[in-house]
Amino acid sequence: MLIGYGNVGRALARLLAQKRAEFAFQITGIHTARHGTAVSPQGLPVEPEFGPPAGSIGEFLDAAQADVAAELTTLNPATGEPAISHIRAAFARGLHVVTANKGPIAHAYADLRDEAARRRLEFRFESTVMDGAPVFNLVRHNLPGVRVLGFTGVLNSTSKLVVDAMEQGGTFEDGLVLARRLGVAEADASFDVEGWDSAAKTAALANVLLDARTTPQAVSTRGITRLTPERVRALASDGKTVRLVSRARRSQAGLGLRVRAEVLPKTDLLACVHGTSNLLLLHTDLMGTIGTISVSPGVEQTAYGVFSDLVDLARRL
Repeated sequence: MLIGYGNVGRALARLLAQKRAEFAFQITGIHTARHGTAVSPQGLPVEPEFGPPAGSIGEFLDAAQADVAAELTTLNPATGEPAISHIRAAFARGLHVVTANKGPIAHAYADLRDEAARRRLEFRFESTVMDGAPVFNLVRHNLPGVRVLGFTGVLNSTSKLVVDAMEQGGTFEDGLVLARRLGVAEADASFDVEGWDSAAKTAALANVLLDARTTPQAVSTRGITRLTPERVRALASDGKTVRLVSRARRSQAGLGLRVRAEVLPKTDLLACVHGTSNLLLLHTDLMGTIGTISVSPGVEQTAYGVFSDLVDLARRL
């Protein structure tokens, strides 16, 4: 069942339909704030007929009679709600949960992880940070015995599109328009350019990989809102650019988390990702620094991350 049916939800529905011969998943319910609710034990099409909204999330979960709830609502970086409550309601009904919403991982990961474990349920969230590119599954499945000491990432697409637009002679707003057209901007694009999306991803990564038990509000954050086209083009003429960089470092003083609009040489690895492409470097004890990159992902790749979590669940159950 899907909670939320925006760009990612619809892309997931299309992918599930495309792969049904190999992976026999059925969507038995879709619940939205805007369109209403659709439920069918026999399975719903990609474009279902929505009826009145269910009276509550619990009523919807009970009606859909699924095995897994996919939480795909819009990010709330301030609290992670109502997604956290949706996930807890699903756990209370014995449902496994997959989410592409970074809010619950950024605000309540340890509590949700522990609740799932107590109930012997699975909880997956691969799409929360780098679309469908493996991050959490990379560590879970391929780095046994490795301790993650910190990370460095360029994780927000909208900010890069804005900088790229200004470098090419456009305005700040031109970049936002493109991000919205591509479907990568948050519903409130200020979350992107002020750094809140990156702060939520930083908190989520730190909570899962470093057991930080933190929130986005604890991440020292400064976005790109002060940038002007004149400043960006002056930097470009000097062989430099700006990237919104997430950093986590563990030291004797504790764990430091920050998001900054950093001026970088264009030859810097972090400066080499453009548009919707993202890069994450993990700093580890046994493997040194390793990384993953997603090149020009869209909503289809975010949907694939949810799909990969569903396949992983099916193989474990």
